[in-house]
Amino acid sequence: MKKLVLAIAMVSISIGAFAQGQPMGFGLKAGVNFPKYHWSGSNNNYETNAATNFHVTAFLDAPIATDWFYIQPGVSLQGKGAKFVDTDNLEVTQNTMWIEVPVNFVAKFPVQTAGSFFLGAGPYVAFGISGKNRYDTNWGAEEREFEFDQDGTIKGTDFGLNFIGGFQLNNGLMIHGGYGMGITDIRGSNNNFFTGDEKLTNRVWTIGLGFAF
Repeated sequence: MKKLVLAIAMVSISIGAFAQGQPMGFGLKAGVNFPKYHWSGSNNNYETNAATNFHVTAFLDAPIATDWFYIQPGVSLQGKGAKFVDTDNLEVTQNTMWIEVPVNFVAKFPVQTAGSFFLGAGPYVAFGISGKNRYDTNWGAEEREFEFDQDGTIKGTDFGLNFIGGFQLNNGLMIHGGYGMGITDIRGSNNNFFTGDEKLTNRVWTIGLGFAF
């Protein structure tokens, strides 16, 4: 929790530094996530199957000295995880939930009177708040919850980069998509799925709707 408060404080400072005297808006967006894990090492470069999850994000929209380049810090609830299938008819789906603090830099390109295309990118820091493994076999299904950073499970702090894009109508309605690329090795010491010298990172495709005020 202290890390989360510190991250939000740093975002607040960045808003003041970039947007002094500029009018600010804000927005809400939500949608579907298609998360998976990527691991790489000296001999491997592999991605799991994608799971299905969701996201909900609140963000500020502050122009940076111009009317087309913006900074968009926010706070987001992000569902991540992955799906694993082995040859013994065992399917494991890992669902994790994170509080994410992104800071995106966004360029907007007006399209006559319809609205604007937008493209952006920026860093994020995320903190794991819940995790669950679901085991599906020929004999039924079982779910087990786990805590981050406990008993060798995945680490509870993640840093990465976001890439976003979409179209915003003049009435504020937006269609958006994005890609989150984790850069932190989140592998725990006793994780049963990943061994050796591989680096385990989050990968998340997103799509959804939002509204800017």
